[in-house]
Amino acid sequence: MEPCYDVAVIGAGVIGSAVARELCRYRLRVVVLERNPDLFGGTSARNSGVLHAGFNNRPGTKMARLCVEGNRTFPRAAAELDVPFRRTGKLIVGFDREDRARLEALLETGRRNGVPELRLVGRAEIRRMAPAIRGEFALYSGSTGVLSPFQWNLGLAENAANNGAEFRFSHPVTAARREAGCWWLTAGGGTVWARWVFNCAGLHADRVSAMLGIPGYRIYPCRGEYFLLDRRLADCLPLPAYPVPNYRTGGLGIHLTPTIDGNVLIGPSTEYVGAPEDWATTAPTQALLLEEGRRILPGLSRADCIRTFAGVRPKLAGPDKGGYDDFVIERRDDLAPGVVNLVGIESPGLTSALPIAREAVGLLAEAEDLAENPDFDPIRRRPPVFREADEAARAALIARDPDYGELICRCEEVTRAEVREALSGPLGARTLTGLKYRCRAMMGRCQGGYCQMRLAAMLRERLGCRPEDLLYGPEGSWLFTGKVRDDEGNG
Repeated sequence: MEPCYDVAVIGAGVIGSAVARELCRYRLRVVVLERNPDLFGGTSARNSGVLHAGFNNRPGTKMARLCVEGNRTFPRAAAELDVPFRRTGKLIVGFDREDRARLEALLETGRRNGVPELRLVGRAEIRRMAPAIRGEFALYSGSTGVLSPFQWNLGLAENAANNGAEFRFSHPVTAARREAGCWWLTAGGGTVWARWVFNCAGLHADRVSAMLGIPGYRIYPCRGEYFLLDRRLADCLPLPAYPVPNYRTGGLGIHLTPTIDGNVLIGPSTEYVGAPEDWATTAPTQALLLEEGRRILPGLSRADCIRTFAGVRPKLAGPDKGGYDDFVIERRDDLAPGVVNLVGIESPGLTSALPIAREAVGLLAEAEDLAENPDFDPIRRRPPVFREADEAARAALIARDPDYGELICRCEEVTRAEVREALSGPLGARTLTGLKYRCRAMMGRCQGGYCQMRLAAMLRERLGCRPEDLLYGPEGSWLFTGKVRDDEGNG
């Protein structure tokens, strides 16, 4: 029988990984249970990658307070975890008198929330900031930025693992009971024992909450579709450009966002759906994305689109209500002793992840004395990124390791050495999308047309499995069936 963990964290998205890292600051034995076979299985990998400022959130809410704190403290976290991010600023663009009134209300909300660097700007200043953007006026937010959501999730998870947290993938929690001061969790075909459970299950947090003895929550999955555009448009959009939001729809409107890696996103749309993993992209919504995108950035072409994808928000506000309900971060000792419950962590959860984690772990600290871990190391470093290196640095990398001299992904200039590192890191890739999000192979113009089979071969070699067992992403997403040719062309 396994010993009892101090804490089991359910979910390895950005919130679960942030909680695990924060728990590792103390002398606690921590296990993270993730239903997917790898990181990046849900909302944390399917979003706009925006560091929000906090002016869209209702004053006095956890959403507002934790978003502003997350934005303010993000530079230090990004430096510790080597997460790429840039303060770009943001424009919320308006066209008529009604838009102007809404922007003035947003400005007042931002001021009440303590958001810095907010001001209304006119057409001339819009053109100066972003000549291709159209609009009569805009609210400018100087503290908004863009970040890599993949490296943010990976950095938090790897740092937690390096500080002693144990990650178990393909471990969906299917049952829970409390006995003798300990939680017995049925997960991954076995049982995990823990004194405390943190529910960070995202789109499944309502089900997990009820399983742990806290009923009454319902997550309404809300899908947002995106276009990913080619890098050639990067110079047209130096900062995110949003329309005036319609909060009734449950989103911030279809917007244009430059990614930290040089692409541009159009989206997300807003559509309540029936399943947490309904990641479908649809022709009518894609047409709408292009139409709305052209309103702000005329001249957009469908030919610039290199991929469509969708994410799903875990909303507590249903379609009849719309808008946003606040984050739930609670202890309910009357119903479920030994549980810290996090439900409805939608946007701006990416920005707020570490403040959310600190608040959640603070609830544990209120219940028992926590001894600090003197060996906790907050630093995590990425392997060298060949594409970002100058010629001298590239030559030095190749001299040190010849695998830096072989490009596996031509579009993104990802080398064999970088793929190897993504496979062998503290939480090495277990799926093709896990490999993709760690090192950006398959994320360029051809979307894997050149490199996918090479990546699959390296993944299979690392895992020591049959081709038929390789997964693209979630459980059941097999890449191959039956006999396939190997790298040498043998049947």
